[in-house]
Amino acid sequence: MINTQKINRQSMYETVMNQFNSTADIIDLNPNIRKILGITNNEIIVHFPVKMDNGKVEVFTGYRVQHNNALGPYKGGLRYHDTVDIDAAKALAMWMTWKTSLAGLPYGGAKGGIKIDPRNYSDSELERITRRFTYALGENIGPEHDIPAPDVNTNAQTMAWIADTYMSTISSSERSHNQHVVTGKPIGAGGLEGRDRATGFGVYLSIKLLLETRNEDFKNKKFIVQGFGNVGYWASHFISKDGGTLIAVQDAHASLFNENGIDTEALAQHCEPRKGSIKGFKGATEIDPEDFWGLDCDIVIPAALGNQITQDNAFKIKAAIVAEGANGPTNSEGEKILLEKGITIIPDIFCNSGGVIGSYFEWLQNRNGELWQLEEVMEKIEKKITQNFHKINSEVKKRNVDWRTAAYILAILRIETAYNQRGIFP
Repeated sequence: MINTQKINRQSMYETVMNQFNSTADIIDLNPNIRKILGITNNEIIVHFPVKMDNGKVEVFTGYRVQHNNALGPYKGGLRYHDTVDIDAAKALAMWMTWKTSLAGLPYGGAKGGIKIDPRNYSDSELERITRRFTYALGENIGPEHDIPAPDVNTNAQTMAWIADTYMSTISSSERSHNQHVVTGKPIGAGGLEGRDRATGFGVYLSIKLLLETRNEDFKNKKFIVQGFGNVGYWASHFISKDGGTLIAVQDAHASLFNENGIDTEALAQHCEPRKGSIKGFKGATEIDPEDFWGLDCDIVIPAALGNQITQDNAFKIKAAIVAEGANGPTNSEGEKILLEKGITIIPDIFCNSGGVIGSYFEWLQNRNGELWQLEEVMEKIEKKITQNFHKINSEVKKRNVDWRTAAYILAILRIETAYNQRGIFP
């Protein structure tokens, strides 16, 4: 079972701060800029009431943390999960700052969500919860200020509700110019063709590019995936089409294994009416969750929640590559063990950046009144990810460091350059 509890020895926030501070030491980051980047700009907590289907009122807690906007508007997802709290939002917002900087986008970093298990609410209740949360956030979000997107347990429909609520609560003269207040919307509501698969495609492409540097491909490669939501499914879809074999999947309800391969599309169809659960799928055998990480495979893709690969299980991993489809899935102690074992970690701020890159193109499409076809969008995303891969690969070779360190160096140096050129007000 996926561990949704905090790791006692290290929280996600401690992990991201460790990563930031170690990189700042390596590049001798300007101490004044280090102080700025070491804290968040804004931490917003809202409590809001919503009437349930039975007429009773529940009060919910929502969060939006804005870490840094030196490079442009805040950008980051909203998740609906019972692990959402201020520390998790702070960590995820900081990761978004590094992710958008590394990707070369004109964005900063933010993150947030509602502490809620959406499976306990009807669709009409989730709509009211989402609209009331949007209203509570008010001017803390905006198309040139802070642009939310889907994340864990939120989707295109969630974004459509947010966009509609936001546009309904601003002046009529501004409504037509604010469709890009969120990204990840349905196609009919201004969404981007291909945004649904962009994150998973990026995970697939990052692994493909790494394999190519080793004169390898996906043929005869076995992979396992933790989490079979949007990211886990699309990554599995593209890897399977390119010759890889999915042999195990884990989510909060079950761990499945089939040494001959799991049919990605059949599993996705099984999950659809069950709100995402893989449990009960007939095309694989259920195994003990403790055995999942130690399965004999070539590639591990954690695509669920943070702090999943830790000092408690990292030693079990036999794969050559860990590709971080989730944000912060590996804590510092777990990472140390993986690196000592010679395992290459494709870091989250690069590996799953396809989503925010896709979001950028959706934002541009809305902003400029353009319309792009699926093939065109995927080409744009592939070109951007490939460029970023080669930059990181060069940094790895030049400095003789691991992939995460190289990615962090590039991300933080870009922000430092912006501060050095602009100065600090006043």
